[in-house]
Amino acid sequence: MKIALFATLIILLNGLFGYLTNMPQDVGLDVPNGKLNSLSFAPFREGQNPILEQFPTPEQIDEDLKLLADKTHTIRTYSSSKGMKVIPELARKYGLKIIQGAWVGFVKKDIRTEIEELVYAANTYPDVIKRVVVGNEVLLRGERTPEELVEYIREVKSRVKQPVSYADVWSMYMQHPDLIKEVDFITIHILPYWEDEPIPVEKAPAHIERIYKQVQKEAETISPGKPILIGESGWPSEGRQRGWAIPSVVNEAAFTRGLLKVAADNQFDVNIVEAFNQSWKSELEGVVGANWGLFSVDRKEVFPLTGKVYENVKWFDQFVVASLIMVLVVFCYAKKLQNLSSTKVMTFLVFVQILCAFLVFQADKSWYTSYDDMQRLKAVLIILLNIVASGLLIYRANNLLVGAVTNKNITTALNLVYLVVITLALYKTYLLAVDGRYVSFPFELVVIPVVGLVGLGCIRSFIGQIALPNLNFNGLIGYSPKYGQQNKQIAWLILFYAVGLVIGEIRAFMVGRDFIEAYPDLGERLGLAVKFTLTNCQLLGWLLCLAVLTLSFLVSGTLKQMHGRNL
Repeated sequence: MKIALFATLIILLNGLFGYLTNMPQDVGLDVPNGKLNSLSFAPFREGQNPILEQFPTPEQIDEDLKLLADKTHTIRTYSSSKGMKVIPELARKYGLKIIQGAWVGFVKKDIRTEIEELVYAANTYPDVIKRVVVGNEVLLRGERTPEELVEYIREVKSRVKQPVSYADVWSMYMQHPDLIKEVDFITIHILPYWEDEPIPVEKAPAHIERIYKQVQKEAETISPGKPILIGESGWPSEGRQRGWAIPSVVNEAAFTRGLLKVAADNQFDVNIVEAFNQSWKSELEGVVGANWGLFSVDRKEVFPLTGKVYENVKWFDQFVVASLIMVLVVFCYAKKLQNLSSTKVMTFLVFVQILCAFLVFQADKSWYTSYDDMQRLKAVLIILLNIVASGLLIYRANNLLVGAVTNKNITTALNLVYLVVITLALYKTYLLAVDGRYVSFPFELVVIPVVGLVGLGCIRSFIGQIALPNLNFNGLIGYSPKYGQQNKQIAWLILFYAVGLVIGEIRAFMVGRDFIEAYPDLGERLGLAVKFTLTNCQLLGWLLCLAVLTLSFLVSGTLKQMHGRNL
């Protein structure tokens, strides 16, 4: 009865914590009528990829446009050929207008096809297609020269009646001002998250206003009165933090509403990127690249355009699953807990609940951010590894509390799990240090092992009446290797990679072209790069995880071998 009461209390406290940390948040003024002026539309679903020429069916595009008709007045497309040909006719069906795009890339044959289809669509559906865009970030990718691009723009201008533009990041128009003369309207992308100096979400709307007016001022000296379209601006809902730019659902919603307010106040023409999360981008741009949508890849709303916003709408489902696992563990360990004091029972149950909560949250997040069979296989393997780690850690915690010696096979298995986790963590840390622009911090790998170590350390300290957690790795898991030197080497290796990560993150800021231009003084630039790096919460969280692993292995490698009751 005592165990059941304690378990119920802890489960309820976990539910209360989940409720309080997932309250709906006010993110700014509602979007008028809950409808955007313009929204980027790429209709690709899971398993579809424009690079591999795997396109959605007309029926799927029809479903998407029907959904978007309630969310936007206009859509911006990026391609006019192949699977995208049907869009203008279907858009007309739902009363949508189009900013029609032609994809310009490396292959000249494909460019010619795109130009011809763009011209045909513009002349066939003039009531639907109101503006056209020839090329998207072609100069940024280095796929065509400015001279080639100008030829394509001039050709399209001579063959259609709609205004013609070219779209690229705003700095490209500053580097190639002659483009301003060629286009009928200037299309710039302003993405504060991707700036060389990442902008925090609360300052992003003001940043966009400043950049818009900077481009406008430059354009007035070259071609006065030329309209400007912010062709892409948005914020990711998932992925790695860059400096002070933090991806989250609430931040995406806050950015969107803040941007629209600035646009309304200044009469800016804005297109939001984008309608749907793009799973195919995950192979090129990681988790962050795939999560800029108003809707998820399975067409579920990521955040509303009106009302308050939840960061994690699935928190209650996660709470229920974690609670069921908790009940199962309590049932399995009920007999072993009967003779323990109330304090020890509570300690064990709290430890179990924390592991269960993290296990379910990380498993759900890993699955949500996996976009194909291979990624899902990796997610499943990590989830299985965490399940094994959780089971072994719970078993070890119970043995510590009851004063039993842990079976050698269990401690060996637990040691092996940690070696696998550390190996994977070091590999990911290496990727983050070398080129981490699109690499997310892999907390799903280490949260369970690290929380487990800290929890076991607290339990051992509690039993030994020590003020601070005892983080001796071998003592925590009950493992007694013949030599301790191996653990010291592991500790120093983790530390080496952690330092390399910090250096790599600083370097990434230092070499940014716009960052160098904004801060030509080396000392000032270095100071800001260090500041952005050492205030990155995700980076600090990852370094903390590595620090716990480092400390536990370093301590176990320097202390004498643990024997008898200490194990």
